[in-house]
Amino acid sequence: MRNLPVRTARWSARHPWRAIVAWFLFVALCLGTGISLGNNAATAEDFRVGEAGRAEAIAAEGGLQRRATEHVLIRAESGPLDRVAADAAARDVRDRMAKLPEVAEVGQPVRSADGTALRIQVVLHGPELEGRKNVVPLLEQTAQAAAAHPGLVVEETGSPAISKGVNDQRGKDLALSERITLPITVVTLLLVFGSVVMAAVPLLLALTSIAAALGLSMVVSHVLPDAGVGTNLILLIGLAVGVDYTLFYLKREREERARAAGRLRPEALVELAAATAGRAIVASGLAVIASTATLYLATDVIFSSLATGTILVVAVAVASSVTVLPALLVKIGQRAERRAARKAERRARRGRPAATTETATSRSRRAYARNGRNRNRNGHGDTHGNGRVLGALLIPARRHPIATLAASVLALLALAAPAIGMKLVDPGKDTFSRAIPAMQAYDRLTAVFPELLVQHEVVVRGTPDRAAEVRQAMAELGRRAQADPLFAQHTEPRLRTSPDHRVHVLELAVSHPASAPEAIASLNRIRADLLPATVGPLSRVETAVSGDVARGQDYVADEHAKLPLVVGALLLLSFLTMAIAFRSAAIALLGVLLNLLSAAAALGALVLVFQGTWAEGLLRFDSLGAIASRVPLFLLVILFGLSTDYQMFVVSRIKEAREAGLPTREAILHGIGASAKVVTSAAVVMVTVFGAFVALHLTEMKQMGFCLAVAVLLDAVVIRLLILPAALLLLGERAWWPRRPATHRPATKALGSGGVAGVPAAPPESDPARVR
Repeated sequence: MRNLPVRTARWSARHPWRAIVAWFLFVALCLGTGISLGNNAATAEDFRVGEAGRAEAIAAEGGLQRRATEHVLIRAESGPLDRVAADAAARDVRDRMAKLPEVAEVGQPVRSADGTALRIQVVLHGPELEGRKNVVPLLEQTAQAAAAHPGLVVEETGSPAISKGVNDQRGKDLALSERITLPITVVTLLLVFGSVVMAAVPLLLALTSIAAALGLSMVVSHVLPDAGVGTNLILLIGLAVGVDYTLFYLKREREERARAAGRLRPEALVELAAATAGRAIVASGLAVIASTATLYLATDVIFSSLATGTILVVAVAVASSVTVLPALLVKIGQRAERRAARKAERRARRGRPAATTETATSRSRRAYARNGRNRNRNGHGDTHGNGRVLGALLIPARRHPIATLAASVLALLALAAPAIGMKLVDPGKDTFSRAIPAMQAYDRLTAVFPELLVQHEVVVRGTPDRAAEVRQAMAELGRRAQADPLFAQHTEPRLRTSPDHRVHVLELAVSHPASAPEAIASLNRIRADLLPATVGPLSRVETAVSGDVARGQDYVADEHAKLPLVVGALLLLSFLTMAIAFRSAAIALLGVLLNLLSAAAALGALVLVFQGTWAEGLLRFDSLGAIASRVPLFLLVILFGLSTDYQMFVVSRIKEAREAGLPTREAILHGIGASAKVVTSAAVVMVTVFGAFVALHLTEMKQMGFCLAVAVLLDAVVIRLLILPAALLLLGERAWWPRRPATHRPATKALGSGGVAGVPAAPPESDPARVR
């Protein structure tokens, strides 16, 4: 396994066209297979959680499950409603809807309490979640009815129309994020490489990795149903890690090329890069996959969908970096050689002498000696071309490690403090953007029909011979609820019974949003008081409560219950991954602690910004007064993966320098310095990708993008440039415990390619692939 990246790169380097063609065939095969099979979307059964899920399963057993329902609202543009015109419009709407094959039932018009509006309930055929696919004809008929009655406002809303609106908005948002991130990513890559061709390579591999992962996700959805969020994560994570992995590999290949100074062929340079960066990419990719896989322990269809999308795109990105990337680099290197040869030939024809250059070894020795003198002179010279900014950021850890460590840790702990007061809420209609027309109509509908805001469903299953007793007890429950101010006072409870008289469903309306304290209190009143007092005394019956509030409350409770298991597995896997990679328990423990610190700080920033209202205008969102319930656990897992990613690249450079014979302090400074620029460049790409999601409309995606961007920024700057070097310098040889301290010897092994402290050793003359 350890030599697999090298063997793969060697084959790709020797057969570049085969590798390139094979990669694009692989991408086409994945995408084509996925499109031909189609996406298997999760059904309502897959989303059932807790008591609410049990209630829905019982109701479905009796054929009383919730169905996709739309409401057509008829109102005046201004002033009082013309009843005659409104009744005519209502008849027109009912006639139009009744003719549609998607419609199962059309209700009678219902007038609002203030007489300003009419509503017509339309029930669709099929499961509840299928409504968004079948609602388009209904929306078209509503639009035609609105055009036919210009004196009135005729509009449609409901869960199917809102779901379709959210999906349409998400598609536009993703397109907007791409327009933001791609140009910034291109500019960043151009600044790093100074070459259009080299900047295009990471983007090409990232985009093809995303395409392959999208196809594979459709295939996998037939085993693990897609909850509708996997595609978002593939796009979000795919561009970030795809560019990052390629960036690390390209940077290392360029370092090897600079050391060789024309003495090694492109095939050999790629192989040398694979032996270092290639192995680090595979190790970091496995670390991300291992940490993300812990989401499966939540046994939740949404988390499983998020985990599947992330794992697939990371795996494909790793594969692209160790297979087709070496082939592309060889072809680019050969092209550069041909251009250099033609240039030399033109110079010769003009009678000019060929440019003379000192040998690679003498140049590298002279540069290393100069850098060594600089280090000895000022103790913090930038020996890796990181520039003044990065060089300045590394100074505190080099000069004052104790003070730097203490100050940085305290700052991050202060930033993490708000996370203690985090409140969670299951995102529902209340969290959707009001830019969606169906949401605007929903607000107007519930303003005049507040009883439509929330519905509780009390489900009871018993034997047919107890049906009369059950109905009597449930009727009593309904009377008590109607007398309670927590429930809608002017809406009669609705009792439905299955044809076999085994299952009964009582619907109770509440005139408060699902996230309101009154709505939550009404659910608790049913479960703790009303249900036990009425149906509870009956024997041989099973009861459960579902509905808008119960779904959200039970989902959050289920997440809390699974949190210790997921977090425990995450910490253990992260520790084992790093311990195996570096054969050091101390490094692994330090990595876990730093991951926790950066994740906690990012979550604290998330609470500080999104749980309050002060940033609403700045980031264009409506505060929920809480954080979307899925966000913290998902972010913790992803942040651990990404933080471990950077840890792998930085510590692997330190380990290389140490194994090359440098003293521990020099190895730490060399590794941090050698990786600082590329890690920072990779972080810029990630922050751009994640930060673009703050511009989206969906609050949940805003929170995810913001937290990921903050976490990556903190990890790349504060953790990797301040805390990690300071901690390692203080630990010294103890950082590699339980391995024995290294016996330092004169550096005779290259830091990456063979030679003295960055000076390339002469390649074996017997290997023509390595020698020009």
